[in-house]
Amino acid sequence: MALPSILHHFDVRLSHVDRGADVELAIKAARHPSETVERLWLRLLAYLWQWEERVAFGPGISDPDEPDVVALGVDGSTRTLICRVGRPELSRIEKDCARGGGARVAVLFESPRRLEAFLAEARAGKPERVAKAELAAVPDELIRALKAREDRRQKLGLTIADDHLYVEIGGESLDGALVRGSP
Repeated sequence: MALPSILHHFDVRLSHVDRGADVELAIKAARHPSETVERLWLRLLAYLWQWEERVAFGPGISDPDEPDVVALGVDGSTRTLICRVGRPELSRIEKDCARGGGARVAVLFESPRRLEAFLAEARAGKPERVAKAELAAVPDELIRALKAREDRRQKLGLTIADDHLYVEIGGESLDGALVRGSP
């Protein structure tokens, strides 16, 4: 019998200066039994980094062809955002850029090292295929500090200003700058 997903609750105060958003969010994220806590935090950070109305988590690990975070237009069917996290394959991002139907494509890598490896692979091929994707990586220290928190119910504040993440969680302050890249 398959193990059930674990539901995590995040009460988030998001102040996204770069997007002019200041909202309180109650977010529920299902964590697949094979999904790491690190990847769950990456999905949450991507959701908040790319936050807009109608943003939602994709099916996650259970359907690797689908994005990790997606936003739909007002009609409810047109995608306005396709976002992947972790270690996506170059071919997957190329397909997202080519077939996205006008949707913004974003990738939040698990580390600056993984972002650099992706960029090297893209530059060795046809970098123009991923040129419209927004590529960034979470600093190692920040993701390491967050993945130590496995509670199923979390309350946090996140401020994003000039690509810098400021996290308040459990009385602790964490921060780190997103590392950007382009082919």
